[in-house]
Amino acid sequence: MNAADVMTRSVITARPETPLVEAIKRMLDHGISGLVVVDEKERVIGILSEGDLLRRAETATERRRPRWLEFLLGAGRLADEFVRAHGRTVEEVMTPGVITVAEDTPLENVVNLFEERHIKRVPVLRGDKLVGILSRADLLRALLRALPPEAEVASDDEAIRERILSEIAKTGWLPREGISISVRDGIVALDGVILDGKERDALRVVAENVPGVKAVRDHLVWIEPVSGSIVESKPDEREA
Repeated sequence: MNAADVMTRSVITARPETPLVEAIKRMLDHGISGLVVVDEKERVIGILSEGDLLRRAETATERRRPRWLEFLLGAGRLADEFVRAHGRTVEEVMTPGVITVAEDTPLENVVNLFEERHIKRVPVLRGDKLVGILSRADLLRALLRALPPEAEVASDDEAIRERILSEIAKTGWLPREGISISVRDGIVALDGVILDGKERDALRVVAENVPGVKAVRDHLVWIEPVSGSIVESKPDEREA
């Protein structure tokens, strides 16, 4: 999927000269946590987000530092923080130099941006024209559409078992030797030995994602390869 496949096309924007009070009301009225800021030619020049409004004089959250630290930071840094804490227009408070993506940017690249740059949304452009915005909420909606419906059911127990084995094989790293899988009336039983405790969760999730599975009972035994310690599944996990 690309950015255009999941983005929100109706974008709420503000101009740099928009009064901050009006911008905040716009965010609250539309239930959004950020506004794209555009100039008179509708070019993106910044983002106004909730994070830009955390340190404000009106709420007594303005950043305060000891005098000696203010001296080290310098007048420029302090002046910038003062403007952001006391500014009355969007331009004075917004984050400039906003990161954008194109309509055909792969969704994987967008997610990498979210993680690497610690951001929650990106404007989507066609050339230099704003055509949408893609947020983490849009990704959740895309995930919800992609998840299989609960009503989907495999044909019988043997078909469920074969599907589980196939999904395990696809990973290339989950154990197949020493693992026994049985299915009765849609209930999966996992038996055998694993050498890493985290494999227990992965095997369970593989089974849970196969259509028709009603429950997963974990009878796996974890043998820690260094110490030789044996860890059996907890009673509640066996009946999960």
